Amino acid sequence: MDINRRDLLKLVSASGLGGAGVFALQGLTKQVLAQNQPTPLQIKKGEMLYRQLGRTGEQVSVIGLGGHHIGRPKDEQEGINLIRTALDRGINFMDNSWDYHNGGSEIRMGKALQNGYRQKAFLMTKIDGRTKAAATKQIDESLKRLQTDHIDLLQHHEVIRMEDPDRIFAPGGAMEAVVEAQKAGKIRYIGFTGHKDPLVHLRMLEVANQNKFRFDTVQMPLNVMDAHFRSFERQVLPRLVQDRIAVLGMKSMGDQNILKSNVVKPIECLHYAMNLPTSTVITGIESMPILNQAFEAVSTFTPMSQEQVRALLNRTRQAALKGQYELFKTTSQFDSTAKNPEWLG
Repeated sequence: MDINRRDLLKLVSASGLGGAGVFALQGLTKQVLAQNQPTPLQIKKGEMLYRQLGRTGEQVSVIGLGGHHIGRPKDEQEGINLIRTALDRGINFMDNSWDYHNGGSEIRMGKALQNGYRQKAFLMTKIDGRTKAAATKQIDESLKRLQTDHIDLLQHHEVIRMEDPDRIFAPGGAMEAVVEAQKAGKIRYIGFTGHKDPLVHLRMLEVANQNKFRFDTVQMPLNVMDAHFRSFERQVLPRLVQDRIAVLGMKSMGDQNILKSNVVKPIECLHYAMNLPTSTVITGIESMPILNQAFEAVSTFTPMSQEQVRALLNRTRQAALKGQYELFKTTSQFDSTAKNPEWLG
């Protein structure tokens, strides 16, 4: 039976519980609401489904092309071909970052977007700088590498420390550079990403609110394991839907680590993330078979029932409880700015 926010609030009110009891019910409220949020309205064109990007009005492909992975093929032309094939078949959301492969991913994408391909792409990249000076430098370098005069979406990358939001919004911080770039027409929309702990995301949203700023997008891990451990889905996703901030899902397979649990298959991972109120699910694609797999996930996707979701989560619960397959949360393996603190400025 579907439960809406009003019904759950009535449940909390009528329970008569105080203290920990109310807190537990509020946690349950977030959990149930996360699973019951409708996916954004979508339309199908050719092989691809498109959803609205939050309140922006932009239409983006339900699958996004991961920027780190297109830098992995040893042959640059292979990476360029992957990007162009994805665009030709309807994937328009292009993910990237200033630091991927020391700029190599942006350089490849910049070459791929020539000859009319830039017009097919909704182009996103990320910066690491926490100071205005560092952020300004990285924005300009990204524009040069991507061979474009504007970036559709720029995101603050790896917001993984509790102090990151304060640094970004401080006087002389990165947000000043990003807002100036937006006013100058260099970027269109602004978001942030992170993969460590949902509390850091909530802190970023709170600091933004204190500064009277509302992000256009937020990128975070959403997968069949996250639902059980330090859950972005339970804690952050309802807030984003409430504030009409576009949800960008990532790490649906945790760079293949989730698949090593042997309890879930790749298409199930993609379907689970697509079933949430995500505008796009960014996935790593480093070969044509993986690109074809992404299109198979789209062609076979139908909204999952609550029973199907429950069965999938029951299957993954035991493997997920300690975060051993979400290494981006429990280790520094995915923390590029921890390995290169100078990038923060």
